Amino acid sequence: MSSAAAPSRPHRPLFAIGLRLVAVICLAVMFVTGRVADAHGVHLVETLFYRQALALPVVFAWLAMSSGIGAIRTRRISVHATRMVIGLTGMALNFLSYILLPPAEATTIGFTMPIFGTILSALILREPTGIHRWAAVLIGFLGVLIMVRPEGGHFPPMGVAVAITAALVTASVSLVLRELGRTESAGVVVFWFTALSVPPLGIGMLFYGQAHDAQTWGLLLMIGLFGGIAQLCLTAALRWAPVSVVLPMDYSSILWITLLGWAIWGDWPMWTTWVGAALIIASGLYIAWREHRHARRIATA
Repeated sequence: MSSAAAPSRPHRPLFAIGLRLVAVICLAVMFVTGRVADAHGVHLVETLFYRQALALPVVFAWLAMSSGIGAIRTRRISVHATRMVIGLTGMALNFLSYILLPPAEATTIGFTMPIFGTILSALILREPTGIHRWAAVLIGFLGVLIMVRPEGGHFPPMGVAVAITAALVTASVSLVLRELGRTESAGVVVFWFTALSVPPLGIGMLFYGQAHDAQTWGLLLMIGLFGGIAQLCLTAALRWAPVSVVLPMDYSSILWITLLGWAIWGDWPMWTTWVGAALIIASGLYIAWREHRHARRIATA
């Protein structure tokens, strides 16, 4: 049955890369908008609520049109709930990191997610991790040290700690997604993450929700819509090409974030940020390449 379905699976790498690029740009706009909204007095709980609540109908409509409403059925609601808690925590920390740090630096530290993913896979899943990937991990952390320069005090320690924790938590989400991916499609995972996160955030809105002016409401609308579009494009891209093809586009976010930070706040990263980013990106790409190579060996064994 599976062999018959395999040939019909579409493969349009350029289209997939384009979708991934759109997703990366949308995420850059979303996080920068979250920073602007914070300056307008929006509480983090409000940002998270509107990010999820406004994205939910977009995700539901896309899933209904592509797979049918029946596709949202699941027997693994407890695993989805676990993914929601971890994912929502990571999302909150990511938004907070962009509030506490300049956008380019928050983005660069976020690139350490594959590095933490390698560590967690080795420690929790007991996956074999050779000297090559451990060397890439060390190079990635060297890039972080060069960028933040702990002795220089260029960035608030709390902001750096939040950004690193966000990368760690986001990496842990990937472990849960591996488990869910065995039985659930990417669209179903996105739907349940969004749907399950709205009720607890709605309760939080009872305490932190407030009235805003038209401009601020516009910012919140942007956060929800750009977040929803990004989520859909990330998911759709994987229907047209494997992760190894589209993953490099994620690192282009440093360009879009830097341009947005410069245009809005006049921020321009120091040379140490560029050097650190180069090492972290090289580390992440090398880890991805080694994992892809390992997966191909298993598939052809």
